[in-house]
Amino acid sequence: MEITTNTTMGEMLEYDMGIAYVLMQCGMHCVGCPSSIGESLEEACAVHGLNPDDVLAEINAYLDSRETV
Repeated sequence: MEITTNTTMGEMLEYDMGIAYVLMQCGMHCVGCPSSIGESLEEACAVHGLNPDDVLAEINAYLDSRETV
């Protein structure tokens, strides 16, 4: 799955629950909030004052490291 800033939080977490840890490390502690599931990564970052490209880079780094293990 290719994750972009338009991917919803729900889609990402359904794909890999490990992304929740990455999101929390970036400052998104509302990962389990029902309203966040339908938000895109870009929308969720805007709510938290985060740069979506930076968060996406962290997610992709996690996914890349997972694939090399």
